[in-house]
This record gives sequence, structure tokens and C-alpha cells, in this order.
Amino acid sequence: MGLTFEQAFDRLIGHEGNFTDDPKDRGNWTTGIIGKGQCKGTKYGISAMTYPDLDIRNLTLQMAKEIYKRDWWDRICADEIHSAIVFQVWDFAINSGMGTAKRKLQKAVGVAEDGLIGKKTLKAIQDSDLNDVLLKFNSFRLLHLSSLSTWPRYGRGWTIRVANQLNYAAMDN
Repeated sequence: MGLTFEQAFDRLIGHEGNFTDDPKDRGNWTTGIIGKGQCKGTKYGISAMTYPDLDIRNLTLQMAKEIYKRDWWDRICADEIHSAIVFQVWDFAINSGMGTAKRKLQKAVGVAEDGLIGKKTLKAIQDSDLNDVLLKFNSFRLLHLSSLSTWPRYGRGWTIRVANQLNYAAMDN
């Protein structure tokens, strides 16, 4: 049986959780630009950059769950992709943005990196070896993260997160 949204959400909250308003993290700013807009923070992985009008500090776990289902899980066509791949893409989307995660998945299966999960991408995923997709995707994830200017500050934590994702990939395949 594949990983359900409920199971995926429980895992995700293992990575995401407490409120943070680190002013050096652009995700905590309503504009996504450090020092511009309001530093409203991030809670349960829901950031002010993505949801500038949301009261992040008072966000409940149930509210976060509803947002993740509606705006993240459903938007990556989760019900049409092998659950081992879905969890990897979903976690990366939450950590680095939906478009980035979708493009790295497309790169892993050798289709145009347009950030749209359509029929061609879904077919390429289905036609690809599951383990190859998981390994390539996480490789592209690390390469992307290590190219960011914020790598010196957050790279250790991102590396640990990807290492945990690789463990989940092994369990889920």
C-alpha cells in the first residue's frame, strides 16, 4: 500500500514544526526578501514568504495540515505518482519551492523542465526505474541546495534532511 497523505504529513512534521522568525531566512519575510516587508516567520514549514497574509505565529497544526493538502499535496498530482517519489518531491517543494521540486523531478526522468506535472511527465515517471528516479532526484536536490548562497548557513541542516529523505526512499520503494 502506498503512503497516504496522513502518513506523509506526520513525517513532514518531523522536519517542520516550531515557530521561527530568523531574520536571516528569506522565507520568514512576507516579500521573500530579507529586510523588506514584515518578518512574520515560519511555523510547521508554512512561511510568510509563501503566505504573506497568514498569521503564522498563531497557525494551528490543523490549519497547516489543510494548507499542505490543498496547496501542496494536490498540486503535485500526488495521487498519480508512486508514493515513494511523491514524498520526496513534496518535502523538497515545501523546503525549496514547488517549481524547483517539480523541475528537479522532471530532470530526474529526462523531460523538459517546465515545472508542470502533465501527461508527459507522468508517463516518464511511470516508465522510469523507481530507484533511479529516487537517487537522481535527491542528487539534483543536493546539487541545487549546495549552489545557494545560503548553503554555508543552512547546508548542514539541509544535508541532514536529505539524508533522512534517502532513508524514507529506501523504506518506500
